[in-house]
Amino acid sequence: MKKVMFLCTANSCRSQMAEGFAREYGRELIEVYSAGLFAAGVHRRAAAVMKEVGIDITKQRSKEIDPYLLMKMDIVVTLCGHAEEHCPRTPAGIKRLHMPIKDPVGTVGTEEEIMKDFRRAREEIKGAVLNLLRDVSEQKV
Repeated sequence: MKKVMFLCTANSCRSQMAEGFAREYGRELIEVYSAGLFAAGVHRRAAAVMKEVGIDITKQRSKEIDPYLLMKMDIVVTLCGHAEEHCPRTPAGIKRLHMPIKDPVGTVGTEEEIMKDFRRAREEIKGAVLNLLRDVSEQKV
């Protein structure tokens, strides 16, 4: 099994959703982790939109990057430019992928508009995770 870590700035939304999808769909294929440049807690709206698709991320924890754990990964996936730029260096043997997803946390508007943007991010993340899992199963990464 490959070890995969999803990274974003606060490990509160995008990387948490990616971890949830990867745990759900990649159970026998990958060992999943997520982290951030800092830990801000799992965002309640991220948990709500994941629950809509039957995935509970409320028991996941928001974590800062553990440099020692990071060095044990086979694949590191950044979900935002800030994390990509500021993630600690990794050895050449660790595959680095960047899958930029616009952060829904900063969305302003009505609750309906905000939730719509969280759903957009969820669906983009789901597609990115499923593509990654396909590539891992086909040994492309």
